[in-house]
Amino acid sequence: MIKSMTGFGRAIFKNNKEEIIVELKSVNHRFLEINLKSSEVEHKVEEYVKKKISTKVKRGKVDASIKISTSNEINFSFNKKVLSNIKNFIKNENLVSNELSLRDIKEIPGLLNVTRSSNHSSQNLKKIFNKALNDFLDSRIDEGKKIKNSLKDKINKINTKKKQISNLCKKDLQKKIKRYKARVNELTKNLDNHRLEQEITHLALKLDVSEEIDRIQFHLTSINKEIDAKKSSGKKIDFILQELFRESNTLTVKLDDSKTKNLALEIKVLVEEIREQIQNIE
Repeated sequence: MIKSMTGFGRAIFKNNKEEIIVELKSVNHRFLEINLKSSEVEHKVEEYVKKKISTKVKRGKVDASIKISTSNEINFSFNKKVLSNIKNFIKNENLVSNELSLRDIKEIPGLLNVTRSSNHSSQNLKKIFNKALNDFLDSRIDEGKKIKNSLKDKINKINTKKKQISNLCKKDLQKKIKRYKARVNELTKNLDNHRLEQEITHLALKLDVSEEIDRIQFHLTSINKEIDAKKSSGKKIDFILQELFRESNTLTVKLDDSKTKNLALEIKVLVEEIREQIQNIE
């Protein structure tokens, strides 16, 4: 199955205590790179998110955004030891006889403790993250299906052009042999006919492209097999395409007939288009 490295997923959870928004998006990258954007996620949850993504995704730059809004409770408490020291100091120094107010002592370091308790639930966060992740993975699969259809179409076009070249070259080879024979016979009346036959056949075979055609067919079959596999590899397909491009280039060089040469050039263009699309496959 082909999976695109481009994808997007989003999920939202909301109740009277909290709201969680998780977004995942990815673009092409040679390796797997995960960036988590959130200042409110605990370390354990962060590790959970990254591990979960790495088990599902092989390649691509993945940006994960987690936004949490909760109703926080603010609690106040005094450091009783510090407060006792303040009272003793005032009493011993006979500084003030009246009662102290909070306004008088609130700025003293270490006296007043302020804590915030969040209603945020890590279980809810994990649940909504998994929902966003599934949405994200589905989008990569859907995009992969579109790429696969496009690749199949281009491969079929290459196959058609390859067959046209093969048929034209077979006819052209026989014509060339006859033409070479006639020309050489005109120039050399006394040449050994058997020797002439060997030389002309050897010359014509140099222009034979059946080997390149067979190799192109082999590479096309290999690509189709990899595309249809349950676990497709973009890197492997790209390697096969490099070989396919090399063979199509050799084919273009060896052909001298304008019609077959143009067909070979069209094959090269199609191979290049496939290579560009493969860069988006996981």
